[in-house]
Amino acid sequence: MAATTFAIDGSIMEGGGQILRVSAALSCVQGASLSISKIRAGRSTPGLRPQHLSGLELVRDLCGGHLEGADVGSTEVALSSGKIKGGSHVADTKTAGSVGLLLQVSLPCVLFADAPSELCLKGGTNAEMAPQIDYTMKVFRPMVEKFGVKFDCELKMRGYYPRGGGEVIVKTNPVKELSPASLIERGSITKIYGRAFVAGVLPHKLAKDMATAAVRQIRKEIKDLYVNIQAMQEKKEEAFGNGNGIIIFAESSTGCVFAGSALGKKGVYADKVGIEAAEMLLRNVRHNGCVDEFLQDQLIVFMALANGTSRVRTGPVTLHTRTAIHVAEQLTKAKFTITKAEDQNSTNETHIIECQGVGMTNPHF
Repeated sequence: MAATTFAIDGSIMEGGGQILRVSAALSCVQGASLSISKIRAGRSTPGLRPQHLSGLELVRDLCGGHLEGADVGSTEVALSSGKIKGGSHVADTKTAGSVGLLLQVSLPCVLFADAPSELCLKGGTNAEMAPQIDYTMKVFRPMVEKFGVKFDCELKMRGYYPRGGGEVIVKTNPVKELSPASLIERGSITKIYGRAFVAGVLPHKLAKDMATAAVRQIRKEIKDLYVNIQAMQEKKEEAFGNGNGIIIFAESSTGCVFAGSALGKKGVYADKVGIEAAEMLLRNVRHNGCVDEFLQDQLIVFMALANGTSRVRTGPVTLHTRTAIHVAEQLTKAKFTITKAEDQNSTNETHIIECQGVGMTNPHF
């Protein structure tokens, strides 16, 4: 039995699956036990969904732990942690549950494993209410590398709502410790590019309409850059099911990466999907921060575990981020502060998130 047991109220603040992911990862890394009650209590379907269950089972398998109360719909679970083992592990939501969210809960754990790890993650690669796999590879990966995190991500198969069927292989080596990161200088936007895609029986014209509408919307605000959004028809052997969507990236002169994305839905015009993604990107570029609204909360675990003080310049601080900070402070001795940025490049919405990390070290080094 682990020496420390943490009790977390899963209904606090944002009250969603993110509380599960942050608390499971941090308790696993520290070799602690965890009990979570009132899981997703305020949601229309409370309790664990298949993707949350798959994530918890993956963490249990990674650390040779024990999981109680783990069923779809369960509002209380208990997780005990052992030593984190490298090697090959598989997690399958058997739905369109997000593979990106499976990576969120497992990546901090495998960094502190006793050997290299290979994760086979199955489910939805481009799902609503979760980072598209393109985001994970193009935004999350280069930004988290600044903490000393390195992983390879191979996309084997795309999978869409409602059936999933996607597959991603993630390979990573353990680290001795995480480095603090300073993401303070945004610089200027130097490149905007992306992909609009259709898969299955959907016509290529949808992708072209999404791309055209997105480019037109961006050019209203950013006139001096070439915007390269490619319209793609996914190959049959590389995509499972029918789906369409768009993701657009913006890179800055200092290496910051931002994104805006949207997925097509039945009855929604393609140009509306393109405009939604473009507006999301523009919103995240306007505040002159170094990360977008979706990366903010994903960095909190790494800031908490790093050996030293990390600083991240961002736009409005989301409830997801405030929730992740609350859970990280409960489970570690990390200390976070949020202040308004006061320099000449900041807007009224620009903030600095600072964290004195705990300096977690890998016992296997």
